[in-house]
Amino acid sequence: MRARELYMKWIKEIEMAVSLTDGQDDVTRFWREEKENGAIYNVYLKKVTYHTLSDLDQCKGHLMWETQKIRVIKAGTLEKLVESLVTVRGELDSTYVNVFLATYRTFATPIQVLELLIKRYKWLERDSRENKERKENNENQQKTIKSVISVWMDTYPDDFRDHPDYTCLRVLETFSHQFIPESDLELRAGHKIEKFQREAACSSDGEIKFQFSIVDEVDHMIDSEYQKPLEFLDIPNNRLAEQLTFKDAELFKRVIPHHCLGAVWARRDRKLGKGGTIAPSVLATIEQFNRVSLRVIATILRTRELKSSLRAKILQKWIDIAQELRQQKNFSSLKAIISGLQSHSVYRLKRSWASLPKESIDLFQELADIFSNDNNQILSRELLMKEATAKFPDLDSNNKILRRRNLQKRRSWIENGIVQGTVPYLGTFLTDLTMIDTAIPDRTECGLINFEKRRKEFEVLAQIKLLQSAAQIYHFQEDKHIWAWFDSVRVFDENECHDLSCYIEPVKETPSRLKKKSASLGTRPARLEGSKLSLVSCDSSSLSTSNVDSPSQGMSHSSSTSSLLSCDSDTTVSSPFRSPDTCVVRVRFESGPESDTHVYKSIMLKNVDHTHTVIDKVLDKYSKKGPSSNYCLLQVLSDGELLIPEKGNVFYAMNKSDGSEPVFVVRTRQDHDSRTQHRKRGRRKLKNWSL
Repeated sequence: MRARELYMKWIKEIEMAVSLTDGQDDVTRFWREEKENGAIYNVYLKKVTYHTLSDLDQCKGHLMWETQKIRVIKAGTLEKLVESLVTVRGELDSTYVNVFLATYRTFATPIQVLELLIKRYKWLERDSRENKERKENNENQQKTIKSVISVWMDTYPDDFRDHPDYTCLRVLETFSHQFIPESDLELRAGHKIEKFQREAACSSDGEIKFQFSIVDEVDHMIDSEYQKPLEFLDIPNNRLAEQLTFKDAELFKRVIPHHCLGAVWARRDRKLGKGGTIAPSVLATIEQFNRVSLRVIATILRTRELKSSLRAKILQKWIDIAQELRQQKNFSSLKAIISGLQSHSVYRLKRSWASLPKESIDLFQELADIFSNDNNQILSRELLMKEATAKFPDLDSNNKILRRRNLQKRRSWIENGIVQGTVPYLGTFLTDLTMIDTAIPDRTECGLINFEKRRKEFEVLAQIKLLQSAAQIYHFQEDKHIWAWFDSVRVFDENECHDLSCYIEPVKETPSRLKKKSASLGTRPARLEGSKLSLVSCDSSSLSTSNVDSPSQGMSHSSSTSSLLSCDSDTTVSSPFRSPDTCVVRVRFESGPESDTHVYKSIMLKNVDHTHTVIDKVLDKYSKKGPSSNYCLLQVLSDGELLIPEKGNVFYAMNKSDGSEPVFVVRTRQDHDSRTQHRKRGRRKLKNWSL
């Protein structure tokens, strides 16, 4: 009787779950969560309708429906996750396979996954001999396992490129020879080994030949016609924009999406040690971003005696180039140029900005607003999704002259059949993935791998993959003459930029008085929050960064994930990475006063975290050792730094009225004291200079 009651209760639950609106067929709805040894599943009920023919009248039939139970793994051991690549019916779940293959490197190695697939295949082989009734289903599962391996080899060949041993391919070759000799897996594994060996040999030869490439370059220079070096103002705007888009598109197409995962990107130093580059394709994109921003600053500041009207022409040219990039849907170099124009050393040149025409100021403001941090950068995200696969951008403006130009441009694109690709700002995705990695635990409370986290990460990776397809549309050709000019531009470090800027327009008033007067400069762009104005940096000594922080307070540095996904945004906006008791904050560790590059990472800040707890979290993130008492914690603000008390509660002590996302820095107390003294001397020096 008890069993019947449970059965009827189960039937009633099913009927309630599938009591959908009339006319909605093949609808899936969540039912419940099921647990078993080593795995947790989300169970869905799917209502499926089908038409059955009558035995008496083949032309008539009945509309029937049934409810199918679908289990989707939510968390599990590595073995259970690998088993789920093949359904119990022997079918290939393409969605799950795609998610798994794109994200498994965060919790397993290729050889571990391959060995588990082989182990599963062998178990099915034994089970078929012992249980004849399951032989057909087991054989179907074995075929699907072979399909999974084939898809894996085709989609992610670099997972098998473990030079020089090629362990995965050797294991696969041996296994195929013994258990599935009729399959092509053995042959494909052998071909892969030969191909990788040839490529490794060619790469080695290329390095040897490179030693003699200087001779070839000299011969080319002698034979070729002399070309006069380019001047920046003489380069056509569309021509330079096309070259920036050409470079950005090439680099973005080479980005390996799973290298952007937070577990890979934000923790790369742990795996390869200091100086390691675990995500070279990502770092190459970031380096190009920095190169563009630094040259924007350099071209504006390098000629100290230039009149303000002539310097304004350089500003205007960069704004026009940024508009060309907007028309080409290149959001990467577009943001790089905007970041350079918004850097402190350029932003403070009020006389040069005041010399710009109103149309240029309006255009600059519209382009800068694209990357506004408001509502988790909703404008840039919506714009990117709207134009990702569109033929050309949807330009609009509040300025009548700019609106007329945009309409003329649009007609020209339609008449000439012009189609533009898309290059996104990669920092958007790096930030999202880093935040997901920080906010969601890798494992459940019972120690199982949290695969729901990997599904969320895959949603971001799928967007990158889609945009990489859009970047294939560009057909620009490289112009070596322009890149020769680009590489010849000498860039400056932060101190040099600040000194040049102060020489061009000396400091004559205190920051407080300048702030009051800024409202009267109608032709000067409105100041944006510091979190928007940062350049991208990575852990390479050749890269530097700038920000709009006061020079007397020292420059703040920023990472590739600098200006996105604020955890201290408007309270009316719902963020998945913030709650009343927690929020994700960005942190960095400064090793000493000579440290010129900084990479931000993210940690979860709780309302019970005191200063020593947060310092320990930062030290752990950067794989540093030592007592927390040797370090101090500071919050980076738009106008300086806030020292968090040694025994303070960081969650409540931090400044939330700054208007930007919380950013903290950890440095030694000795370094902090020396910086404080240096800033005091710097203020006295600037005061004497202005006098």
